[in-house]
Amino acid sequence: MSTTLATPLATTLTTPLATLTADLDAAARDAAPGRARVDAVGHALAPHLGDPRLLRPDQCVGDPAHYRQHVLHVADDGAFSLVALVWLPGQTTPIHDHLSWCVVGVHTGEEHETRYRVEGDRLVAAGEDVAGPGTVTGLLPPGDIHRVTNTAPTTTISLHVYGVDVTRRGSSIRRRYDLPVLG
Repeated sequence: MSTTLATPLATTLTTPLATLTADLDAAARDAAPGRARVDAVGHALAPHLGDPRLLRPDQCVGDPAHYRQHVLHVADDGAFSLVALVWLPGQTTPIHDHLSWCVVGVHTGEEHETRYRVEGDRLVAAGEDVAGPGTVTGLLPPGDIHRVTNTAPTTTISLHVYGVDVTRRGSSIRRRYDLPVLG
């Protein structure tokens, strides 16, 4: 009787974050620039939202002074960045726009977004949405002026994919708007 030794199959252990970044990388590189890329990245991000294994506990910690940014991944060539923003109740951004395309997915909690347009020397409210867990939205400059607020009574975590290396720029924000707001 002979014995055959089985060769173990090579397995690669992956973490949910590694799988997400690989999915985002393929989407960002395979899609045409513009709305097609934003849509592709949104479709890649959506299935990962809400996975409790995605973030380490330290990546879920907020800051009492202002929303907190945790850089999760930057593509080697700076083609995109993945960031977790942690919002304690009531925290908000300034009214701003972005340097590049952006896809936002609500991981936990709820975000309230107010969109604006410039009219002369004023901002005019142009719409608003409340996004809950699993919601994905995409922004494509120009015309992406907005403010985001955590109006929920609990911590909110959102995942942001920016078409820029946030470690080199410090932020994805292009400009802050301090104009008077109408309506």
